[in-house]
Amino acid sequence: MSRNHEGFEPPPRISAATADEPQRRAISDNPEFQALKRAQRRSGLAMTVIGVGGFLVYVLLSSFTPGLLNSSLSGHLTLGLALGLGQFVLMAVIARRYVVHMRTRVDPVARGFRTQLHRPTAEGPGRTAQHPSVPRQRAGEYRTW
Repeated sequence: MSRNHEGFEPPPRISAATADEPQRRAISDNPEFQALKRAQRRSGLAMTVIGVGGFLVYVLLSSFTPGLLNSSLSGHLTLGLALGLGQFVLMAVIARRYVVHMRTRVDPVARGFRTQLHRPTAEGPGRTAQHPSVPRQRAGEYRTW
C-alpha cells in the first residue's frame, strides 16, 4: 500500500507562475530580455556548429583521405593523430569561450532581471513575496539553482 493511502500527502507543487506572474510577463516582454535570449541562442548555436563541424570534418577526412591522415609529421605523430588530439583542444576552447561569454554578456543582464523580479515588496525591507508553503531561506544557507 502506498503512503498516500495511509493519510500522507505529498507537499503541494508550486508552479513558477504563482505570485510573480505579472512581473515575469513584464520582464519576458522587455526588448532587452528578448535581445538577451536571442544572443544566448545565437552564441550557443554557433559554438555547437563549430564543435560538431570540426568533428565532422575530422571524420570525413579520416574516411575519404586515409593516406593524407597517415602522413607523418614528426616521428610517430601523424596528421590524423594531431587532428584527433586537436578535437580536445577545440572542445576546451569552445567550453572556455562559452563560459566567458555567459559571464561577461549574459549573467550581468540576467542578474539585473532577477533583481527586478525579486525586488523588495510591502512585506518589509529585504523581503520578497513568497509562496506560503516555501520556507524562508535562513542565514548561511545556500540556495540551489
